[in-house]
Amino acid sequence: MRKYYLLVSDFDQTLSFNDSGLVLAEMLGIPDFQERVANLSRLNLVQSGAELTYLLRHDPDFRRVREEDLVEVGRQIRLKRNIALLAEFLKDGIDGFRFDFYVVSAAPWLVVHSALQGIVPPNHIIGGHFEFSAESGEVESIIQVPAGYGKVAAVDSLRVRLGVPTDRVVYVGDGSSDIHVMLHVNRGDGLTIAASEARHIAQIARRTVISDDALSVLIPILEEICGYDPSQIRLVFEEQGLLIQEWDRVRTDWLTIREGTAIAVDPAA
Repeated sequence: MRKYYLLVSDFDQTLSFNDSGLVLAEMLGIPDFQERVANLSRLNLVQSGAELTYLLRHDPDFRRVREEDLVEVGRQIRLKRNIALLAEFLKDGIDGFRFDFYVVSAAPWLVVHSALQGIVPPNHIIGGHFEFSAESGEVESIIQVPAGYGKVAAVDSLRVRLGVPTDRVVYVGDGSSDIHVMLHVNRGDGLTIAASEARHIAQIARRTVISDDALSVLIPILEEICGYDPSQIRLVFEEQGLLIQEWDRVRTDWLTIREGTAIAVDPAA
């Protein structure tokens, strides 16, 4: 029997290069998106990752966003390479191991589905869901936003529904909205992978992989779960018609150094 694992990935800046909200703001000509998000973060008004949802419901500039706008944003989002190959590879499985691939994101479901259409099945995507007004077409109410602790609930619900033990969950994320779910997966002895060197996430994740190719997450999976060594991993990639051109392992020390009062030392002491 194959060992069955659940692999869950964030979307924004994990499978894509840009934040969905930023792409939406640029498409509609709405200025200062990053500043608006930063202001919401400073106020702790919403869970980390749910800022776009708040803006869609309450910000006058974003209130004009319609369903078709979110679909169009998904088409414009620049994805990392080989997401389709990653999904296919996980679907086929590795000797003795099988993976179910899901995407859980605080981004609107319409955006994620549009971006990953034909790559990830709609029922394998959990994202923000809204109710749109039949009259105006604007976002009328928020049904679900898997952000912060909401991601923990979404991943745990998936795990229970699929009958996956806690130590067979793999989570891939890049930012502060992934902290709670990574801590949760770590507590269950699962595998957490950071797709960013941001300090707050890299210090929590068991592994960090930086690449513009979605297949890069296979490296820690093959090492930590399947027990492959580097030569075996390179062979797996070559069998897919790919070469690992550069593979640098770097240990990062995070330091903050400031000026202080010098301590006089008596040479005769």
